[in-house]
Amino acid sequence: MPHLSLYRKFRPDTFDKIVRQEHVVRILRNQIGQNAVGHAYLFTGPRGTGKTSVARIFARAVNCEHPVNGSPCGTCATCRALAEGSLDITEIDAASNNGVGEMRDLREKVQYPPVTGRYKVYIVDEVHMLTDSAFNALLKTLEEPPAHAIFILATTEPQKIPATILSRCMRLDFKLIPEEDLERHLTAILDEIGKPYEKEAVAAIARAGAGSDRDMLSVAEACIVYSDKLTYDAVCSVLGAADFRETAKLVSAMLSSEMGTAISVAEGVLAEGKSVGVLFKDILTLLSRITVAKTCRNAEALLSLPKELFALVKEISDGASERAILRATEIFARTESELRFVSSPRISLETAILRVACPESEQDVDALLVRVDRLEKQLKEAAEAAKNAPPAPKIRETAPKREKEVPPQAEDYSFPDEEPVFEEAYFSDPAPSPRTAEPAAPKPTAEPVRPAAEPVKPAAEVPPKPAGGGTMTAEEAFGKFMRTLRKTSRNGVLFTMCMDLVSSFEGEKLVFETPSETVFRALNRPEHIKSMEEALSLLGISEFEVRKSAASPKEQDAVEALKKNFGDYPVEIK
Repeated sequence: MPHLSLYRKFRPDTFDKIVRQEHVVRILRNQIGQNAVGHAYLFTGPRGTGKTSVARIFARAVNCEHPVNGSPCGTCATCRALAEGSLDITEIDAASNNGVGEMRDLREKVQYPPVTGRYKVYIVDEVHMLTDSAFNALLKTLEEPPAHAIFILATTEPQKIPATILSRCMRLDFKLIPEEDLERHLTAILDEIGKPYEKEAVAAIARAGAGSDRDMLSVAEACIVYSDKLTYDAVCSVLGAADFRETAKLVSAMLSSEMGTAISVAEGVLAEGKSVGVLFKDILTLLSRITVAKTCRNAEALLSLPKELFALVKEISDGASERAILRATEIFARTESELRFVSSPRISLETAILRVACPESEQDVDALLVRVDRLEKQLKEAAEAAKNAPPAPKIRETAPKREKEVPPQAEDYSFPDEEPVFEEAYFSDPAPSPRTAEPAAPKPTAEPVRPAAEPVKPAAEVPPKPAGGGTMTAEEAFGKFMRTLRKTSRNGVLFTMCMDLVSSFEGEKLVFETPSETVFRALNRPEHIKSMEEALSLLGISEFEVRKSAASPKEQDAVEALKKNFGDYPVEIK
């Protein structure tokens, strides 16, 4: 007996054996049970999900004399005739029969009634490969076929089918098969053929199937004949993947910023004959597993790895931050998509490794966040190490303690009964006026401490210095006036207006002059006169006056020039 591949040997022959696709099976079963079978169906979905198998089961079920739960019984005369081969079920490969001639031939043959059953079923696989002329030739027959004809169109690319064909078919979408169902199906097959296996190996094959039952069985067939027992290492060898431990060492070195180790491991993997594309895929797969181990509590059940390999993944995930893992995944995913456009994939791989291992070389936000996380981790480890470190031994003091020295005559010291009195001028702010530019007055120093034998004499009150006839000049008086005004008055406008005044003494009277009429009128307001009077009284000046000064000769010349040049316009001096 010739050898049959696993996907052919274990092809389902009833709806009960279909892996998943419950929504499609339920619709077809109900139509058969209610005798409401349509004339045209469109089965779409990824490869290896059961489109052709369901079409064959459905073709036999609609002709079965005694269907069992919608599936063909396999015992009646019609089922036996169809199993041996009959003209009532015709399969057409549209990839090789895509011309208008084949569709015209089909249109002529469809008029003949069935031989053994009630329906003639035409299964057109990869229908999207038909040409536009072939679709046009099929269109009229598909729209109004004979009562005994059923068309089942199968395709993986429904977007390539004309809308006129789509609108005349009942569309049923097949979905990818979950890994759990693929594992269950493969386990049943291995048990039936008596092949010993490891659960991790079955999970790896199901993961390699990527949702396709046929792809999974093709991989499983190669792994079964590889060794006496189906092991995880055997599956990795068949798939051509890099050694898991070497890939884990490479990823761990990248996330730990060990550039030399990461590059040397990558060179060793490539030296074994693995291609750059395979290594990229293995690194991204491992980063995905590290992410699952970092974020999911049931990561061990989800990954289905051997215990020692899962321990490696868990160790790497615990030593890296989420940002570092995400950044590494983004860098490798972006670089893998660019491999088709580069002339040296090996250099692209090394560049991606260096970018992940050296976030200090980049200035983007992700790299900065990775560096911050690394610093925080180092500080936390240092704090824990300091906390768990044994206490330092105490050193016993052997030197004799010295008696506290008492300064001489400390017991005979007595504080003065009264504080020294300073001149009022020294009490004011040392900042000079921008007008007078008076140097800052030196700060008084405290008198030296006198012994108790000499009692401190109270300082006599210092009378204020005379104004006009004394030693205080007009500039000094103006500077002290401005400092005193700043302390006594909170009116910032008054202080600003007084800054440009010109001061002089007329006997005991302090005269302020300003050339501005506006400033002159403002300073002679009662509230401003009162504030200025209070500030001057603290200086011992009782008489003052604010005057408006006459214009200087230069200003007079300027005014005369304006009046002369612009005689037609009124000139008003303010």
